[in-house]
Amino acid sequence: MSIRYESAIDLAKITAIDMHVHLEVDDCGHKAMPDDLFEASAAYFKSTERTPSVDRIAEVYREAGMAAVLFTVDARTALGHEPNSIEELVAGAARNNDVLIPFGSVDPRTGADALAGARHQADVLGVRGFKFHPSLQGFDPSSQEFYPLWAVLEELGLPCIFHTGQNGMGAGLPGGRGIKLRYSNPLLLDDVAADFPGLRIIMAHPSVPWQDEANSIATHKANVFIDLSGWSPKYFPASLVKMSNNVLSRKVLFGTDYPLITPGKWLGAFAELPLKDEVRPLILKDNAARLLGLA
Repeated sequence: MSIRYESAIDLAKITAIDMHVHLEVDDCGHKAMPDDLFEASAAYFKSTERTPSVDRIAEVYREAGMAAVLFTVDARTALGHEPNSIEELVAGAARNNDVLIPFGSVDPRTGADALAGARHQADVLGVRGFKFHPSLQGFDPSSQEFYPLWAVLEELGLPCIFHTGQNGMGAGLPGGRGIKLRYSNPLLLDDVAADFPGLRIIMAHPSVPWQDEANSIATHKANVFIDLSGWSPKYFPASLVKMSNNVLSRKVLFGTDYPLITPGKWLGAFAELPLKDEVRPLILKDNAARLLGLA
């Protein structure tokens, strides 16, 4: 019997909501990706604790006084590798529902199965959003082939995180292991945002080398946001920092990419950014609370 997630997060008791945390291994030890991709990404990010369990992740965020959005990525078609169990991820988030918020994932290349899977994860399991990685999953989100999926997700009313920009997955491997960066150009998401105005889209990461495009899209489209994960804030493009301080102050979201980057390391660098005092709480908690329906 599936366990349905219900949030027990008390906003008054947390200081931040991390919008971007990966669960890379399930309860049976099955990894979300093949070993060579794990090893390459660990080297790229210089991460140490690469595969913490759900309960370990909850412990990290509980001790830090923060909540976290938790997900995996279903890239079974592109990688020839079965994804982690969404059911187990949701069950883990449910037993740690004071700090964890589960997002679902489906492989867009599975057609009707993706549509049915999205409905099941939302309606039965209670996921609070979805995660996609166009480069890792090997698809162009602006293609009409995937519009039926975006229509379902718009109907469900749940936000979707899409990887954008540079890619740590496959970095340094021959041919990047076949992973194509162009699928992570944020301009592809501009088409989706325009054609599905009720679909809230979160562009994950500083979108280098397309940061100006991402800034423009988030400014132009009311339904598009940016999460700041995957980079230490000390390396953020200057244009992103500048716009986060004014026109995008309510569109930008705290995110780490844990376990690749720890919350402590990210927040330490964030404290050094030249941001207004009134902007910091928006980025760290308030914007995400509204987007997730927690406020």
